[in-house]
Formats: sequence, structure tokens, C-alpha cells
Amino acid sequence: MRILVANDDGYLAPGLQALVEVCRELAEVEVVAPEQNASGTSNSLTLHRPLSVFRAPNGFRFINGTPSDCVHVALTGLLDHPPDLVVSGINNGANLGEDTLYSGTVAAAMEGYLFGIPAVAFSLVDKGWEHLDSAARVARDILRQIVARPAPAGPYLLNVNIPNRPYAELGPVRWTRLGRRHASEGVIRQTNPRGEPIYWIGPAGSAREAGEGTDFHAVSQGAVSVTPLQVDLTDHARMPLWQQWWGQGGAA
Repeated sequence: MRILVANDDGYLAPGLQALVEVCRELAEVEVVAPEQNASGTSNSLTLHRPLSVFRAPNGFRFINGTPSDCVHVALTGLLDHPPDLVVSGINNGANLGEDTLYSGTVAAAMEGYLFGIPAVAFSLVDKGWEHLDSAARVARDILRQIVARPAPAGPYLLNVNIPNRPYAELGPVRWTRLGRRHASEGVIRQTNPRGEPIYWIGPAGSAREAGEGTDFHAVSQGAVSVTPLQVDLTDHARMPLWQQWWGQGGAA
């Protein structure tokens, strides 16, 4: 069993070290992570400059690029053997609802999934690394299950969010769907030393759709949320409506 581990908080992040230690109990491990924090970079690949790969004193390899770069480079030329599983995290903060579209943590796992490799992204809900040891134990539980038993279907992409609680106080794993957030809060306007306006992206919005069955609801109850994801963004439910609308316009 071979596992590739990546993240978006950078190769020095405590969450990465904790996840690597868990994975080493189960398999041979390769680590390829970003040189710096790359949160919010989504699935971006670096195409306007070359990438460099470095080796840290602890043996981790790191790349001056995005989380997707790390997994892409690893799978297309850096590794001698393809991994059986791609694992990303443990992230410093939640990836719930629409966060998954922006998340570098989820993107690193998704890059493996796009190459046909099963992948799991792990996130600790509240920033600050409190109870990281508990999150690592949850990751161990889930990965042991994955290693021990065949998955129900082909390559998969799982998004796991773990509340910051002692292990004994965590609820059971709940299989959830993505909830929804309100729109992001407003930008923060400041002035640079030259007197010119600059803007910081505002904080994420609060939960809008957080009812039972969603990832937001599960973590609010202290349970571990696991959401199976897919890449197909097609609005299948409204496809007939669009086809009907186009036909009514007399278009060819």
C-alpha cells in the first residue's frame, strides 16, 4: 500500500505532520506539499513559470506551487510508483459547503481523484490546531477502514470535517451532503504606504443551509462529517428546462 500525502497549509504545518504519522502506520508514504501556505487556491495549476521540488530535512518534498501542482507533479513524473491513495490535510479550518470549491486541501485530493486514484481530504473545523491529536485519531480510524475493506465503488473523493473536541467527546461518523453558506462578507479596505487603496477578501459567510443531513449540521452536533464528492458540475435537474426554453425561442 502506497499513500501520497499533500496539504494546502504548507510542508511545515502541524496538521500535515500528524497525518503523515497516521499514514505511516498503514502504508509506505510519500509527502509532496506546498512550500508556503496555499489556502484558497482551489484547483489552480501553475502554468506561467517552472516549478521546483525541494527536500526538507525531515524527508518531505515540497514544491513552490499550489496543492494541485504538488499532486499533479507527483503523479506525472516525480514518483517512481503511483500511490494507491491520495490523502490531503489535516487542514487548519473547516471545508464545508461551498468551501470545497475554494479549498486547496480538497483540490489536492481532487487532483488524485481526477487521475483515477481514491482520495480523502481531512479538515479540523476550527483554526488553531486545538485537539489535532483527536483529528489524527479520526483520520486513522477512517484510513484503517479504507485499507482493510474495498470501497463500494471505483475511485472516490471523500471530504472529512472533524470538530475540535477530545476524541471521547466526538460523535460518530455521519455521511452528509454539502450545506450552503451565505455570501462572503465584504472586502476589507485599507491604504498602502503610498496612499493607494488595497483590499483584503472578507471572511466566509455564515451557514445558510445547515439542516439535518448537511455537513454543517453534523459538525455543529460534534459529529465527524464525511461527504462523498464528485466533479460533474452539470445541472442535470434543470437541463430539460434550458432545452425547452431554447426550443421556445425558435433557435435551430
